[in-house]
This record gives sequence, C-alpha cells and structure tokens, in this order.
Amino acid sequence: MRIFMIGFMGCGKSTIGKMVAKEMNYTFIDLDREIEAAENRSITDIFKEDGEKAFRAIEAQFIIDISQKEKVIIACGGGTPCFGNNMSIMNESGYTIYLELKENELFKRLNDGKEKRPLIANLTVDEVRAYIQRTLTARMPFYLQARTKLDVNEKDTREITEDIQRLFL
Repeated sequence: MRIFMIGFMGCGKSTIGKMVAKEMNYTFIDLDREIEAAENRSITDIFKEDGEKAFRAIEAQFIIDISQKEKVIIACGGGTPCFGNNMSIMNESGYTIYLELKENELFKRLNDGKEKRPLIANLTVDEVRAYIQRTLTARMPFYLQARTKLDVNEKDTREITEDIQRLFL
C-alpha cells in the first residue's frame, strides 16, 4: 500500500505523514527530500540551474519509482499533483489524501516561516497572501481528485493521525 499526502505547502503533509508512518509501521518518504538527496542539491538550486520543467520531469520519475514500493507514506510537494499525469499515477498506484487547510491558516503558518520556503521567502506580507490565494485556486482541481479530502482545520496532529488510520482499519 502506498499513501500519498497532498496539499498546499504548510498544510502538514510531512509532520502528519511521519506520524502516520510510525503508527502504521510504514516507511515515510518526503518527496522533495528524496529528490534533493538523489540530485545532491536543493530544490531551489534545481529550479535555478535547470528550470521548473527539468524539476517536474525528475519529480514525475520519482512518483513512478515510488509507486512500486510497498508500505510507504509519501509527503508530496505542494505542486506535485498538478503536473504531468502525477495525480493519475498516485490514484492508480495508491491512496491519495488531500490535507485541506483554510487560506488564513496557511497564511499564518507560511508567513511566520517564509524564510524556509524558497517560493515565498522574498515576498511581502501582501504578496504571500496573494500567492496563497492564486496558487491554491489553480491547484484545487488537482487536490480535489484525491480519494479522501481531510479537513485539518482546528485539529491537532494526533486527531489527524487517528483520522487517517481509521481510513485503513
């Protein structure tokens, strides 16, 4: 079984994914960290040096490779479902869960730690808010293709982890 966690940056995919993997005795894979390790450079550097198209090709190959593994929880990058046929591959080879978090909460989380996020690190407060609105709107049709949409607003990580585990009992 492969469980793909999708959603906007800052929604908790990695945090929740690690917890669920531990509880279910699965291996946790952070897709962006896997790509960085294999490429021996950061996602930011891949974008700068090779461009987004090259990054998305690498990402798509990783999705194909991961779709062959068993007992894994994969935290995907926020844009992963939106390119090529990644969403189809994830839905066909595993179970997709969209972690839905409201715009205001995304803004709070992202603006507070934006220096760690290359796509928004140099944006003003208003630009961060506009980026979230614009990008979330564009990505929503892909996120909504997930098998399960899980509202993670006003829940702690323990509650979310239990909600996900119940899906597989």
